[in-house]
Amino acid sequence: MAESDSATQFDSQTTGSPSPQPASFPSVQSAEMGGTPKNIDFILDIPMSVTVYVGSTKMAIRDLLQLAQGSVIELDKLAGEPMEVMVNNKLVARGEVVVVNEKFGIRLTDVVSAAERVQHLR
Repeated sequence: MAESDSATQFDSQTTGSPSPQPASFPSVQSAEMGGTPKNIDFILDIPMSVTVYVGSTKMAIRDLLQLAQGSVIELDKLAGEPMEVMVNNKLVARGEVVVVNEKFGIRLTDVVSAAERVQHLR
């Protein structure tokens, strides 16, 4: 009997309350193509790991131990082939090796589009 009385009290208390309304959220605006979103400034100082992939090879430990100064290791890339520029292990550009003030650098020849980067994530 006590349960039905408490249920009646609950129903009478809730009938006077306003009906639920759908939640409203501010509209999401996408950044214009080529433009910079207004709130990107807070991430501009985050350090990123940039790697230039020159080439690779496989060798036996015996061959590795025989390496000495002046040894040449043959890589899987051809001379003149574009080097890959990776940011956090994701391809972002290709380029060619240049020497500037006696230091090596990479001149970007092809920057991967945003659509290509998204496609590589899948």
